[in-house]
Amino acid sequence: MSDAYVALEDGRVVEARGRVPGRTRGELVFTTAYTGYEESLTDPSYEEQVLTFSYPLIGNYGVRDERFESDRVHPRAAVAREFTDEVVEWLADEGVPAVDHLDTRDLVTAIREGGAMKCGIAVGEGVTPEDAKAELAECKGMSEHMDIGAQVSVDASETYEPDADAPDVDAEVALIDCGAKGSIRSSLTERGATVHVLPYDTTSETVADLDPDVLFVSNGPGDPANFGAAQALVEEFVGEVPVAGICLGQQVVARALGGTTEKMDFGHRGVNQPVRDLDSGKVVMTTQNHGYTVGDPGPELDVTQVNVNDDTAEGLESDELGVLTRQYHPEANPGPHDSLGFFDDVLELVETDRARKLAASD
Repeated sequence: MSDAYVALEDGRVVEARGRVPGRTRGELVFTTAYTGYEESLTDPSYEEQVLTFSYPLIGNYGVRDERFESDRVHPRAAVAREFTDEVVEWLADEGVPAVDHLDTRDLVTAIREGGAMKCGIAVGEGVTPEDAKAELAECKGMSEHMDIGAQVSVDASETYEPDADAPDVDAEVALIDCGAKGSIRSSLTERGATVHVLPYDTTSETVADLDPDVLFVSNGPGDPANFGAAQALVEEFVGEVPVAGICLGQQVVARALGGTTEKMDFGHRGVNQPVRDLDSGKVVMTTQNHGYTVGDPGPELDVTQVNVNDDTAEGLESDELGVLTRQYHPEANPGPHDSLGFFDDVLELVETDRARKLAASD
């Protein structure tokens, strides 16, 4: 059992039990999810962050790689009231520092009251509070990573064919990988779509050569302003090709169409975020993981869904332009299945666009 210290931006240093040694730094955030720790830890949207679990026991149903959303753990460190040994072994294999036996309720309260904050972590035999403070000092001197997409995106395009038992929808999706969860891709292939996963900095020429039926901007980490190439693709192809987006993707689409985005105090991270559809009045529970939100959607987009807790935009649409986005994660990994129909709606955009183009050619 090794020593561990977490130095917080508010001046405190919290002592903990070290589970995986190492020294690191990052933005301290929390998730309220009580299941889905494998999905959360492998979600690329947590890149460069330190993830605190508010649920007290993490690992009580083991670790299974079929639940992973990517090929590695993305947070720089993991914090919990208690980790099981199996999770610790996994994090150790990944080289990700981990601490437990501290008051995570206090950490969550601090973040909720003061906002997401930077932290430094030092874990290992003989470490001191000064070691954690040194990591924090390094973190405070860093600006937000402007090219974070390079850390989470594919290096070259990858194509995934429809599942063998999927319906024949004959749809080609260009998925701009800003840190895409694997379940977004699988949610489309199981519905019969062919998915071309493209790097976050894909050029318009590449997309034009592909001639997709849908341009789909994925989730991802950090500030949407850092994904200028994806924004440029939306600006160029919107109105010609249906456009969809999830999480960071919604923010990128909004910015491309004259909207604005802003950093939230502590974000939405969990599996129980209530979202109201403004047309039907229906409320669904959703999975979310984001620290930025759309402030003003701009003149081209209508807000169709809002968060019940704070009225932030959860859904944007434009029938005229063929745009459909969601701030939450409708693929429901982890989380409730209330909003899985989003992917059916995206593929319906294809049929609507084809009908429109056919009518225009007559």
